[in-house]
Amino acid sequence: MKSAALDYDLPPRLIAQTPAERRDESRLLVFDRATGAIRHRRFAELADELAGELVVVNDTRVVPARLHLTRASGGKAEVLLLERLPDDAPAGPDGAAATTLWEALARPSSRLRPGERLGPVELVESLGEGRWRVRLDATPGAVHGEAPLPPYITTPLGDPARYQTVYAREEGSAAAPTAGLHFTQELLARLDVERVTLHVGLDTFRPLAVDDLAEHHIHGERYEVLPEAWERIRAAERVLAVGTTTVRTLETVAAAGAPLAGRTELFITPGHVFRRVDMLLTNFHLPRSTLLALVMAFAGEEQTRELYRLAVAEEYRFYSFGDAMLIR
Repeated sequence: MKSAALDYDLPPRLIAQTPAERRDESRLLVFDRATGAIRHRRFAELADELAGELVVVNDTRVVPARLHLTRASGGKAEVLLLERLPDDAPAGPDGAAATTLWEALARPSSRLRPGERLGPVELVESLGEGRWRVRLDATPGAVHGEAPLPPYITTPLGDPARYQTVYAREEGSAAAPTAGLHFTQELLARLDVERVTLHVGLDTFRPLAVDDLAEHHIHGERYEVLPEAWERIRAAERVLAVGTTTVRTLETVAAAGAPLAGRTELFITPGHVFRRVDMLLTNFHLPRSTLLALVMAFAGEEQTRELYRLAVAEEYRFYSFGDAMLIR
């Protein structure tokens, strides 16, 4: 598949800059693969579209990982923490780690040097493409980060909690699993819900930089599914996966011999045979993204293009704070 097949035209005014006033007030485009029927609903009506499916969510929590820092020269720098790494640094006198090791994005990367100190951050090693291994002062209160909103959102976020799902629990993501942002506790109470965890890296959301999807490599992301959760998921008659990160977790574990915890580099493209996902709930994604390729794999390439053309014509709101689509 060529990455050009993932292009589409989107008026900039349809990129949602702020979340809906109430999470479940967002719109929901429903597509039935069996009949081709399309319905326009509100997200609060999701339960009316289901018939006892097990709803599986990703309970990862976004780290307040964007750090605005100052170099010794007085120049500005920014570090975006991506993933905590294994570390053998000695613990402090209270038994807690005095520092933690992270993979991060840092800029202006070309001007930075290993060993340089940026306030609570020490640059350890350049990994290329703006990525660094960094050591972070773990002293309580030493770091004051902010939610790492995507670059296409230029309006300040008044309430950082709106970039977390209401069921977020396991801290570790560099970006939110955005399909879950629409849920309220009241709506969840009407559903049969199970949890998995996949800590989202920025590569999930980055546009493809290759012409042929076969040449694209996804950096591994950590996932975990508790044994009792997998037993419920495995035994369920039908499963609704909330978001592409949940799909990747379920399809990774459903593969023969796959462990319930580890790292996944699964890149789902058209032709993938889905083993444990029967329905998909997802937001509208960027052109030339791995996420859009996954949606095409589930709904069909031409069907997805038609759905996106319809969403644009009907002025649905796109991307992280935008509306959602249910593919049955």
